[in-house]
Amino acid sequence: MDRLRKFLVTGLATGHLPLAPGTWGSAAVCAIYFFLAFAAGNGRWLCLSVGMVSLAVAASGICVALGRFAEETFGRKDPGQVTIDEWAGQAVALVAMPLGQAPTWAIVLLAFLAFRLFDIVKPPPARGIQKLPAGWGILADDLIAGVYANVVVQLLVRTNALTAGWNWLAGAAGLGS
Repeated sequence: MDRLRKFLVTGLATGHLPLAPGTWGSAAVCAIYFFLAFAAGNGRWLCLSVGMVSLAVAASGICVALGRFAEETFGRKDPGQVTIDEWAGQAVALVAMPLGQAPTWAIVLLAFLAFRLFDIVKPPPARGIQKLPAGWGILADDLIAGVYANVVVQLLVRTNALTAGWNWLAGAAGLGS
């Protein structure tokens, strides 16, 4: 039973990967997003949104339920090996993305980078909310980072700033037509 709980709190073992386990946990969610995008066909937007909300809810539930176990097992508050919180936060960052206004890969990459930035920097109230007990303290800052990342990506994509930036980069690199 402890092996299963460790497997779950480490984000299906992404927390055991070397160098920046939180980044690996976030990357796993992006891979799931791409899989769903490929598999969904015409119902992509709904499938992706429902998939990411479902993943965020499931990962959050696991984190809260097993948070105390994780802290006792790994011997510290918000242990680095616990990446199920990154799974929840990255899923929030990818909910309801405006597909079709920019390449899907660019939207996912931007959501990934924005989430990692907000998760690391922890702007208010994320840093202070980590003081919540056990699973809530592990999870809450990641959910906040996910919301911040989602808002930033939504604004960049919906205002065409992402597309304009990409076109500028492509032109500057001589990749334009």
